[in-house]
Amino acid sequence: MYVSMKNMLEKANAENYAVMAINCFNLETVRSVITAAEQENAPIIIDIYNDHLLQHCDSELITPIVKTLAYRSKINVALNFDHGQEVIDIKKAIDDGFSSVMVDASRYGLEENITITKGIVNYAHSRGVSVEGEIGCIGAVAGENYTSNSMYTDPDEAERFIKNTDIDALAISIGSSHGIYPDGMIPDFDFERLQKIKSLVNIPLVLHGGSGSGEKNILTCVKYGINKINVGGDFMTANTDAVKKALKKDPAINFFDLITKTERESIITIRNYISLSGSANKN
Repeated sequence: MYVSMKNMLEKANAENYAVMAINCFNLETVRSVITAAEQENAPIIIDIYNDHLLQHCDSELITPIVKTLAYRSKINVALNFDHGQEVIDIKKAIDDGFSSVMVDASRYGLEENITITKGIVNYAHSRGVSVEGEIGCIGAVAGENYTSNSMYTDPDEAERFIKNTDIDALAISIGSSHGIYPDGMIPDFDFERLQKIKSLVNIPLVLHGGSGSGEKNILTCVKYGINKINVGGDFMTANTDAVKKALKKDPAINFFDLITKTERESIITIRNYISLSGSANKN
């Protein structure tokens, strides 16, 4: 089934679990993620990151791939534009058939963020497409630009943002960062802030930068109201590790067999996250 994020996240919110959203960029990554979700009987969100969409596989190319695999599947599959930056690109993704979009206007002040996000909500909702917004900013491991306390989501701003935009889900900043953390490093999360935000808004909340956050942090996030968990880095690393393993075992392996083995190996990582999120058997 090809669906928007709206109903699957509303169900997750009501039943206190999270749906995994995995960054993909081609047929093989999409197929391995959907296969993993099928094996766990879990709903799944295919995230296409802004830069990947614009530089590698545009919305006209990726949408038919995801739709075809979704229609062949017994589970619910959503296709989401992750960290959409420009209105023109977000609207094109909607027009090309994405079932969900994330508007990342967090780099602007609150009022402009509301204005930009509300404009996309009006455009998307009239076409049956769900919308995720963001309040607060998420840092990056690259360059050691980690999320600082000043970047955390303000609960009162989150409440105001939701009331004025009518978004379907809200991405918040509570301590995670995008990218792969150094070995042994696990970020500290502000769970008190998460609980405060959830008590004020009670809509599906989203954790970005889920990779490397640690099992305890993920489980506690779900407990306190996170309903969508974004993972990119750990999935990409699983694919890279699978390639290295296959080449080490057989340096002469042909490309088709290499890609096939990589798909099979990367499925394990997705299934582990689905288990942590509580979404197994929730389709």
